[in-house]
Order: sequence, then structure tokens, then C-alpha cells
Amino acid sequence: MPAQHSWLEDTLAMLTATGLISLGIVFFNQPGLVVGGTAGLALLLNKLLPFSFGQLFFMLNVPFYWLAWKRLGGWFVAKTLLSVTAVSFFGDHLHQWMQINEVRPIYAALMGSALVGVGLLILFRHRASLGGFNIVCLWLQERYGVSAGKVQMGMDCTIVLSSAFITSWSVLLLSVFAAVIVNVVLATNHKPGRYNSAVA
Repeated sequence: MPAQHSWLEDTLAMLTATGLISLGIVFFNQPGLVVGGTAGLALLLNKLLPFSFGQLFFMLNVPFYWLAWKRLGGWFVAKTLLSVTAVSFFGDHLHQWMQINEVRPIYAALMGSALVGVGLLILFRHRASLGGFNIVCLWLQERYGVSAGKVQMGMDCTIVLSSAFITSWSVLLLSVFAAVIVNVVLATNHKPGRYNSAVA
């Protein structure tokens, strides 16, 4: 069994990962792209409900902590809760520290998806996640050997396609493209059996 990460390594990893993911969301927000996962669902609902992205993202993750506690352990839940809280905070306040005035939509899709994908990969390697569908995907991978990236891609595309009612076709296609890139990063770098330990 590989050596466990120290608490300092986990802390630095979570700060790095949530920073990358939050920056990726900034890129997605600029041209109005919709991404997958609970972050994408929060962005989608943010267009329809009077709540901030951070508030929605935090609330959407609450129901999934029970599964994480039962199947992936208390330490996983603690790290995931901290990661979700950090992204919720950065998502609502990052614009106070930096602004992107203009970015081409195709570049926003490429750069945003790369940042989010790498951020998620770092969290997964340190046995943490952004909650929500990430928890379900990690549990399926560790319990049944199903690729987390492939399951996540299916869920992400479903969320992105549901935005067709409120976005243009060009934004929708770029959003699908971004969701695919995020999950290609995960599927090619987080394969079953390489980085995870068995979960009963």
C-alpha cells in the first residue's frame, strides 16, 4: 500500500486544487459556459435563482456527504467539505482580486477545462473531491472499478445539455467540448487500480 500523504501535503494540495478550479470557473463564467458536476449545476441554477454560485454549490453538495461518510470515510468527508467550502468562497470572491475583461470563448473552454481537470485530479490523488457527483464517481471506481472519468463525463454532458433551454447553440457546443476535456484529463490520469485503495 502506498504511503499516506501528510496533513501538510493534503492542505497544500487542496489549496492548489481549489485555486485552480476556481480560476477555471472564472474562465467558464466569462463567455457564459456551463460545465458539469455540481459546479456546473450551481452555475446553471445561478442563472435562474436568486442565490450566488458559492451558496448554491455548497447547498447542492450537502446530501452527498452521507454516502461519502458511509463508503469513503470520515477523513475523506472532512477534506471534501474543506475543498467545497474553499471553492464556494473563491467562486464568490475571486472577482474582487482579479478580473478577466475579455477572453475568446474557445480559449475559455480550453483553459477553464484544463484548470478544472487538473484541480480535480489533484483532489482525487489526495483522497478528496468537490463533493456531489465526484463522490458518486469515486465510490463507483473504488467499489466496482468503473472509471471515474467516464462516469463523470456522462453526468457532466447531461447537465450541460440541460442548459440548452437558456443558452445559445454556440455556447452549448463549447460547454460540451469543455466538459469532455475535463473528463479526458480525469480518464487518462486517474485510472482504476493505479491510485486508489480498496473500499469495503
